[in-house]
Order: sequence, then C-alpha cells, then structure tokens
Amino acid sequence: MKVRGKVWKYGDELDTDVIYPGKYLVTFDPTEAGKHAMEGIDPDFHKKISKGDILVAGRNFGTGSAREQAAVALKSAGIGAVVAESFARYFYRNAINVGLPVVEVKGIKGQIDEKDEIEVDLDRGVIKNITRDKEFQFSPLPPFIMEILKVGGAVPYYKNRIGRE
Repeated sequence: MKVRGKVWKYGDELDTDVIYPGKYLVTFDPTEAGKHAMEGIDPDFHKKISKGDILVAGRNFGTGSAREQAAVALKSAGIGAVVAESFARYFYRNAINVGLPVVEVKGIKGQIDEKDEIEVDLDRGVIKNITRDKEFQFSPLPPFIMEILKVGGAVPYYKNRIGRE
C-alpha cells in the first residue's frame, strides 16, 4: 500500500481544535468536515490540497481532545497520510479507525520540506522523498493495522470479519 503526494508541513503540538475546530461539532457530515480541515491554522487548506497529499508534522500531532472528527476531516479533505515525529495516542487510533494512514518517523520534520513530493510505502516501511531523492525507514505497521487501512477503516474491517465467521 503506497500513498504519494505533495507535502504540507506543520510544527509540533498541533491539536484537534486546529485540525477540526470544535464549533463544527454541532452537526457532522464527513464531506462538510473536509471543508473545515486545518481551518484553525489555514482557512483555505481544503482549497489548496489535492487528493492524496500528505501532512508532515513534528511531535504530538493530534493532541487535545479525543474527537474522531479530526481524523475524519483530514481524510475527507483528501489527505492520503499523516507522517509525524509522534502522535497523540487518541488521534493515532482514531486515524487508523477511519482508514487514514499515520506513520511515526523520528526527525522527519527536519528532512522534508513543504511542497516536496513524497511516497509512503506502508508495506515496506519506506518514505521516499522524490523531490530530493532521499529515503527514510520506519517500522512497518503491524499486519492487523494494515488490514484495517486496506479496507478503509475499522467499521468495514469488522463487517468483513463478521461476514467470514
């Protein structure tokens, strides 16, 4: 499973209020949520990105509340993966649950620039910076997480499992 796109780069401690502002929690439509992704830091984010683009960030991405809507908003906006130095545990799990690939790579923020084109090979545990012709290794995700991502999230994963039993 590979994700390839342009990089949008952010710093440390990016919280869920920035990723998906709380004022939109009153009603929730995933398509509408994508229009408000990253609005707390860049109101035009959803207009700038292309389907499959990749967020690269520093430490503790997704800190703050445990709202699943933050991960849903990024995925609905078209983000193909999030690569960060570390994630808040709730955001990490929520991202997997909604089928948004998340990868931890220590020191990555200093190795990739905004608008670089990268490819994240989830099966091999390799990030290739196509713009700079560099590669970075990461620990591949466990097989059960890869299964969840490949079918689009936890709900389809468990529906498939129940159907097989």
